[in-house]
Amino acid sequence: MSGLARWIPRLIIATAVLHFVWAFAQPNAWAGIAQDGFVRTSIDSDAADYFEREASIWFLTCGVAFLALGTLARHTLRVTGHLPAQIGWYLLALGVPLCVIYFPVTGSWALPVIGILALIATRRTATSPSQGTTSLRKPAR
Repeated sequence: MSGLARWIPRLIIATAVLHFVWAFAQPNAWAGIAQDGFVRTSIDSDAADYFEREASIWFLTCGVAFLALGTLARHTLRVTGHLPAQIGWYLLALGVPLCVIYFPVTGSWALPVIGILALIATRRTATSPSQGTTSLRKPAR
């Protein structure tokens, strides 16, 4: 397991934490969402705080998604010693369209960077034919 591979889950989880912080630290609309009862509170696109509500919800949702991806990557790396290539491809699939549509307004550029680093780490942690495959089962005693 390479040092870079160990850093990928950490970077993804840090991205999740930043999303959680931004969801609640930015000019957000959680008070209005709670006051309206949470259900369908972001439907009215003509509302004065529509964009604040949308941003609050999306930052929170993306934070959960990044936390899931990061903890799954960390678990897989610990169990198998290998970082799956899908982690890098998922980050690229999320980050590239965001960069094309929103860049440089957002921090979405971090996703392709972490995705490329994940793909590099995947190649470095790939099992060689002499190593065989890693089994997820515990050895019998």
